[in-house]
Amino acid sequence: MFSAGVCSVWHSACVSVPPAAEPSGVVTFLFTDVEGSTRRWESDADAMRIALAAHDETLRAAIEAHGGWLFKHTGDGVCAAFASPRSAVDAAEAAQRELELPVRMGIATGEAELRGADYFGAVLNRAARVMAAGHGGQILLAESTAVLVSGVDLVDLGPRRLRDLPTAVALFQVQAPGLRTEFPPLRTLDPRSGNLRRQATSFIGRESEVADVAATLRKNKKITSTTSATVSINSNCTSETEARIVVVRSVKIERFTEDGSDAFN
Repeated sequence: MFSAGVCSVWHSACVSVPPAAEPSGVVTFLFTDVEGSTRRWESDADAMRIALAAHDETLRAAIEAHGGWLFKHTGDGVCAAFASPRSAVDAAEAAQRELELPVRMGIATGEAELRGADYFGAVLNRAARVMAAGHGGQILLAESTAVLVSGVDLVDLGPRRLRDLPTAVALFQVQAPGLRTEFPPLRTLDPRSGNLRRQATSFIGRESEVADVAATLRKNKKITSTTSATVSINSNCTSETEARIVVVRSVKIERFTEDGSDAFN
């Protein structure tokens, strides 16, 4: 809250934080949106109104506590600007831990022009598209932000094609204590299913193994392959198989490490 007679902001630890000035030049943007908001409004408008008020306050507090500037409300979401990429990520993490509504978040960094109380520039479109690719509870970073932060646990989701953007954007998912780690496939234009990252090199040989895995998938609908930190050949085979076959909704590829944990988390 704002203390009487003092132009400062207080966060939950009761530490005074100067109000954020409007960042300019190279800016990191955080865009948020409530997933399934239309359905929620239609099913119970009164409950949604109360939930959205709490949502707005949670986001405002997290953004301001990390030195950000909330410059726009978009109905069921907000747009915030940060001078520090790491502060934007920290604000997103803090907000996700407190939010009760399913909120998807996208973060991108780039040059933007400040006109009055709003920003203009390609980076805003990019941040909006990164956000739109995600799901409630998910924090996605464009590569432009990911390369600027350290000490953050990121899952490399590979380059993805986003609506209205001419080139693919490398996306990263933030992982942190208290946040979900598993989500449905990203909402992108990529002509493939799942969140498996594209192979960095060409897949050569082992055609018979790929054919066997594909046949098993079509027959049994589900397959589990194992891999280890030192042997990645089974993992590569699974990804290559997924890339070559048409996977219907009922087909699911699961990959686990030898200790039983999910190979993608």
